Amino acid sequence: MQVPWGGVRDVVDAARANPEAVAAAFGVLLVVALGGYGLLRYRRPPGVRLRRLLDELDEVVVLTHPTPDPDAMASAMGVGTLAEQVGADVTLQYSGSIRHQENRAFRTVLDLEMDHVEDVSDLAAEAVVLVDHNEPRGFEGDDGVEPVAVVDHHPGSGGGEAFTDVRTDYGAAASIVAEHLSDVGAVPVPPDQHASEADADFTVPSGVATGLLYGLLSDTDRLTNGASAADFDAASYLYPGVDDELLNRIANPQVGSDVLETKARAIAGREVRGSFAVSDVGSIENVDAIPQAADELMRLEGVTAVVVCGECDGVVRLSGRSRDDRVHMGRIIGSLADGCPGGSGGGHSRMGAGQIPVARTDGDGGISEPERTDLADRVFDALNGEG
Repeated sequence: MQVPWGGVRDVVDAARANPEAVAAAFGVLLVVALGGYGLLRYRRPPGVRLRRLLDELDEVVVLTHPTPDPDAMASAMGVGTLAEQVGADVTLQYSGSIRHQENRAFRTVLDLEMDHVEDVSDLAAEAVVLVDHNEPRGFEGDDGVEPVAVVDHHPGSGGGEAFTDVRTDYGAAASIVAEHLSDVGAVPVPPDQHASEADADFTVPSGVATGLLYGLLSDTDRLTNGASAADFDAASYLYPGVDDELLNRIANPQVGSDVLETKARAIAGREVRGSFAVSDVGSIENVDAIPQAADELMRLEGVTAVVVCGECDGVVRLSGRSRDDRVHMGRIIGSLADGCPGGSGGGHSRMGAGQIPVARTDGDGGISEPERTDLADRVFDALNGEG
């Protein structure tokens, strides 16, 4: 269709006569265009946005929290796999220890390589992705680390400079990572098939799929505690790539005698008031036995919330479990620990953990120790909403 020259000339004359109006109209068009671009970018699936970020990095560290459990290690494996498949050099790292028999079995059975970090200088790359936590912790200089990305399901104020995906309604970080892999079209590879046989740009190797499934099963107590629909969807997505034999070996590790003894002490020494149970297991050598003892006490009929405490290396450790809608265990443990100098704690509504130094300075400059019987009373008060 031809535009009459006279009409064009009228538009030009009008623009010359009122340049401010033309500038305003151009500004509106620019804002609309940029807004549309931003909306399209925001609506890209999170996994696609994470993949594009990783594609820009030559080297990346995937960092778990200090004592990585299966959910943390699995999440690191998943993010690391995606980074490797876009060409990045990946190092998985952690800052604390791996002592729980389930965690050791997970690492051993899946032949997972993870490097230890004691100081910020130990980080293998400047670009750091945090998984299963949202603020770096557990090593010297951790407060100076600014992660480029964060993938987590715990509440907190931390985030990544370029990417943050924190979903507190998900039961496991592994479920979020599985969704990221699904976003980019990654195909889970069956255990009897090599990844090169899959007709896809991105794959989920069988070991990674197995790890991610176990990670989400572990953090949701086999999809029975705190699981969301997304966790079930993630399990369904990963299932074709799961190696049943590896899964069974991780799920049934041998248990040390120290763990069994701690569980026995927790059961024998429990105090039950109403539907709440508190148990002090005394001095222990394996702190990972405390949450396992809490899990065991939660099996008691009529008990809806449990807190187990024990002392190791001059620190009282607390671990709590709840299936009581009146009790947010993370807040309970957090309030108990934060009320003591040097204490710390937190967690989810269904589980929490904390620590309190045994010796601390009192108001007169002397050294005092927390009264353990008083601690039990304070735990019961907090569980009853009186703390």
